[in-house]
Amino acid sequence: MEIIHEFIHQLKEYLDPRTIAAAGYLVLFFVVFAETGLAAGFFLPGDSLLVVAGLFAAKGDLSLFVLLSSLFFAAVAGDAVGYLTGAKLGPHIFNRPKSLLFRPEHLQRAHDFYVRHGGKTIIIARFVPIIRTFAPIVAGAAQMPYRQFVIYNVCGGFLWVFSMILTGYFLGSVIPDLDQHIEKVVIVVVALSLLPPIVEHLKIRRARSRRETAPTKDLT
Repeated sequence: MEIIHEFIHQLKEYLDPRTIAAAGYLVLFFVVFAETGLAAGFFLPGDSLLVVAGLFAAKGDLSLFVLLSSLFFAAVAGDAVGYLTGAKLGPHIFNRPKSLLFRPEHLQRAHDFYVRHGGKTIIIARFVPIIRTFAPIVAGAAQMPYRQFVIYNVCGGFLWVFSMILTGYFLGSVIPDLDQHIEKVVIVVVALSLLPPIVEHLKIRRARSRRETAPTKDLT
């Protein structure tokens, strides 16, 4: 709990309205681009940042139009860079040794996700932390046709950015002073973003358990 509290405290300072006002849209653009396009950006708070940015837009601190348009472009451009990285490095990327900013298990999780969901992974992964960073890299390494990838990329980027920002904008419009409770918003967003991988993990464990306990047929 102490680690979570410290994380929320640091994230709250990072997402403070004064910080965003001082840094401007460039930092928002970079964070969204880096989380979706650079393997080293897997730890960045994409979901939380988008929702909180929507809250500030509801207050009038940021332009909703500029947020939606610029961050949608950042998300699409980020995934495109990830795809090109995977296409260039190919299967060899899975053999890279573990480093401070690269963990092979993250890439493997994205690969397993891709195997289960196919091309739709590029859309679904937008809403799953860590997976959204490595999914386009896996798609490139798996040589998904680029035209197909572009369609999924644009659709996924649109759904992710618009849903997150507009959620924050709506909440900020109907709940007075919600921006004064950023830590609560962050906790809820993080919990919801972690729900899909938890459910997926439980489904896999249940299916594996069923296979292990299923009676074997006597072929004699």
